[in-house]
Amino acid sequence: MSRRTAGVFFCFIAAFLYAARHLSAAIFGSGVSSWNRELYNAMLQYVGNTLTVLSIVALIAGIIYLILAELVEQ
Repeated sequence: MSRRTAGVFFCFIAAFLYAARHLSAAIFGSGVSSWNRELYNAMLQYVGNTLTVLSIVALIAGIIYLILAELVEQ
């Protein structure tokens, strides 16, 4: 696997984890009769920050792999 492929794969994982956090909060609150910003933020707090941290780590790894792929190619 090339560095570019690994970088793109890590960026995809970061996007998936970011979306998974919001989907989890939406699924958690699916039985609520009305939505507002405070309620959704409370649901996000219930889901936690683990997915956000893992998403940031994967994004940084992906960017590093993409930069290394460009630097080594030259």
